[in-house]
Amino acid sequence: MREPITIERHILEQQQRGFPKATGDFTQLLYDITFATKIISREVNKAGLVEILGATAKENVQGETVQKLDEYANDVIRQTMDKTGRVSVMASEEVEDVILVPQNYQTGRYVLLFDPLDGSSNIDANVSIGSIFSIHRKISEDGSGQREDCLQPGYRQVGAAYVIYGSSTMLVYTTGNGVHGFTLDPSVGEFLLSHRNIRIPKSGSIYSVNEGNYTHWEQGAQRFVDYLKSKDNHLGKPFSLRYIGSMVADLHRTLLYGGIFFYPRDQKDPDKPVGKLRLLYEASPMAFIFKHAGGYASDGEQDILTIHPSELHQRTPLIIGSKNDVKLAEEFFNGNRD
Repeated sequence: MREPITIERHILEQQQRGFPKATGDFTQLLYDITFATKIISREVNKAGLVEILGATAKENVQGETVQKLDEYANDVIRQTMDKTGRVSVMASEEVEDVILVPQNYQTGRYVLLFDPLDGSSNIDANVSIGSIFSIHRKISEDGSGQREDCLQPGYRQVGAAYVIYGSSTMLVYTTGNGVHGFTLDPSVGEFLLSHRNIRIPKSGSIYSVNEGNYTHWEQGAQRFVDYLKSKDNHLGKPFSLRYIGSMVADLHRTLLYGGIFFYPRDQKDPDKPVGKLRLLYEASPMAFIFKHAGGYASDGEQDILTIHPSELHQRTPLIIGSKNDVKLAEEFFNGNRD
C-alpha cells in the first residue's frame, strides 16, 4: 500500500526543504485555500439537493449573470481568508474592486486573487467546474493592501493552484518547485497526494478550442486550426478535438495529456475588449502552473507571465499547453507560418 501523504504534510515538507526559516504564514495560507475548497466541493456535490443551482438576479463586473454557486463560493473564500492575518488584500473575478481586510483585523504579507467558480455556466448541466487561485507578495508600503498589490505580472507569483470539482475533487498547486496534484478522499476529508511532480509532454496530439467561433477569429488562428485538422501537419494525421467548455477541466486534461488549449481574439465586435479570459484570475495563475510543469502560455505575441496588468479585470487572449505546440501556434498567430 502506498503511504498516504496529505496536502498539509506535503506543504510542510516543501517548506522545510526550500524555506526552513520561513514563518509558516505562506504554508498556512495554502492550507486555508484547501479548507475553503473542501467546503465548496461539499456544496457542489449536493447542489441540486440544497436549492443552490441556477442563477441569481445579479450581474458581475463582467456583465455576466451570477450563478448561486458563484456567489456562494466567492463568500466562502473571502470569509475563510479575510480574518486570518495572512493576506493584505484580495481580488475576485466576481467583485468589481479589491477586497480589503476588515478593520481591526491584522493584515499579512500576501495577496490572493481568485476565480471562485470557473465554468459556472455549466453548473446546471453537471459539467466539471473549478476554482483558481493566484498568490503574490505584498509590494505596497502601507499596512493595508492596495490595488497595486493586485496588479502584478504573473512572473512575480509565489504560488498558484486550481481545484477541479468533477468525478472526484482534485487540487493542483505549485510554489515554483514542481506541480503536484491531490485528490480529495471524502471518507477521511483530506486531500491525498495522487499526482507527484506533474510534467506536461513537450508536444501533444489534442487541441481544445471553441471552434464555433471560427468565423470571428483573426486569420492566424483560423490557419492554425486548419493546420491542426490537416493530415499534412507535423503529426501526419489530424489532431483530436476535445472541448468541454469549462476552462479548468479543459486545462486539467491538457496538463496531464499534453496538447494545446486556446481562446483567441474575437473580431465580431470591434469595441469588445481584446480576448475573453481574465488575466489575473485565469490566465496568469494557469500559466504559472503550466510553466512549472514544463509547459508554456502566450497571448499570441508574448509570454502571459510577462504582461504587466493595468486593470483588475483585464482580459487577454490565451494559448496554453505543451511548449512546442504553443510555440508553433505563435508562429501562425504572428503571420510567420502559412
